[in-house]
Amino acid sequence: MKVSWKPGTQIYPLPAVLVTCGTMEHSNMLTVAWTGTICTNPPMCYISVRPERFSHPIIKERGEFTINLTTETMARATDWAGVRSGADFDKWAETGLTPEKGEKVECPHIKESPLSIECRVKEIISLGSHDMFIADVVNVLADEALIDPATGAFDLAAAGLISYSHGHYFKQGAEIGHFGWSVKKK
Repeated sequence: MKVSWKPGTQIYPLPAVLVTCGTMEHSNMLTVAWTGTICTNPPMCYISVRPERFSHPIIKERGEFTINLTTETMARATDWAGVRSGADFDKWAETGLTPEKGEKVECPHIKESPLSIECRVKEIISLGSHDMFIADVVNVLADEALIDPATGAFDLAAAGLISYSHGHYFKQGAEIGHFGWSVKKK
């Protein structure tokens, strides 16, 4: 039996991503779990960020950011970047992650991330505790080691991605199916 519970944000798990912003000379990263795809054609996504976060005005003023997927080996850095402020710390130095120059945006992406999604802000919607940055995806940088040279297929499952669920980080588990498997002819 289900019971009514107070309204809240209980849609879990979510990707635990590191969002980079700024320029190579003056950049920051922040951990974001409120992110996702919102359109395929044109490719668009969003991040939701509290206005008091150090990165919020950087993203708002520059109009771009990069979403970097995170892995099990990046878990500690992902958490650390989410609980410390870029106003007080150099998150690159503290986490040991490596900034690399963006290709279509000025902000860096994270070398250790298996997939970095370069974005340009299209619209900002103030929603209350968070502002939603709706963005066009202008480029995707994929780790070449995860691309099968024979087929060109990208094996993101092999990256060891992590997710966030109600205050905890988890590594991905075993595959239980694939798109369309429930209706595939036997």
